[in-house]
Amino acid sequence: MPQPLTAADLVAEARALIREVEPRDFAACPDGAIVIDVREPAEFDTGHIPGAVNIPRGVLEFQVDAHPAVAHVSDPALSHKERAVVVVCRTGGRAALSALNLQRLGFADVRSIAGGVLAWGEAGLPLIAR
Repeated sequence: MPQPLTAADLVAEARALIREVEPRDFAACPDGAIVIDVREPAEFDTGHIPGAVNIPRGVLEFQVDAHPAVAHVSDPALSHKERAVVVVCRTGGRAALSALNLQRLGFADVRSIAGGVLAWGEAGLPLIAR
């Protein structure tokens, strides 16, 4: 029987299969990407990236296609799964797992913010609290 994996193992596997972007690099060139914050609502309220939409990790795969910020497109011929999506959480682990699953669901341009909102704030970038 294979050795059970840890949460850290799962995150490491996901990070090997996704693209991570440094906070300053993304802030300098967001390219119209949708930012999805996968933290719980109470975490999101303590401070989030301006313009981010909150879709908690636990429901992401079930709600991402229906969320207006993600599914809205200006040309009906374009699939919303072609839109750039950047995922963020507190430190990057949940975002990495989420990014991998979004790729598996057919999203073509998915990235994760390395270090999460903690790294974003440490880089001196703005956060909005509710």
